Amino acid sequence: MHETDMTKALILTIEDWLADQPDHPPVKTVYLTVGEFAGVEPASLQFAFQVQRQNTCVSTAALVIENIPLVAFCHPCQREYRPQIGQQYSCPTCNSPMEEIRSGRELKIDRLEFMTESAAPASPSKQTVEV
Repeated sequence: MHETDMTKALILTIEDWLADQPDHPPVKTVYLTVGEFAGVEPASLQFAFQVQRQNTCVSTAALVIENIPLVAFCHPCQREYRPQIGQQYSCPTCNSPMEEIRSGRELKIDRLEFMTESAAPASPSKQTVEV
């Protein structure tokens, strides 16, 4: 289960970035972009994050995963298509092999959302930062 190692790397990346940020508030939400063809199981990534976040800078943070579909481009047809992972990767129109992937391999931290206290203690506000 390489999601465990990926989660460790994710947390270390966030910790390294936050170390350079003076007086940062607690992380509320971590937003990830995960491609359908990235070789990552989102449910396993969620589980690994829940287990490994304890006693880290993201100990109370939620993990939100945006799934990006696999989209390929067929050069002979000059059109994009959605391959069926594990079943059909060639172009459904001309049956040419998949040559170019336009999306679906992403695996990145999209942004972090921080919890900050506003002037009124009962109403916390959010701050979002691109990483």
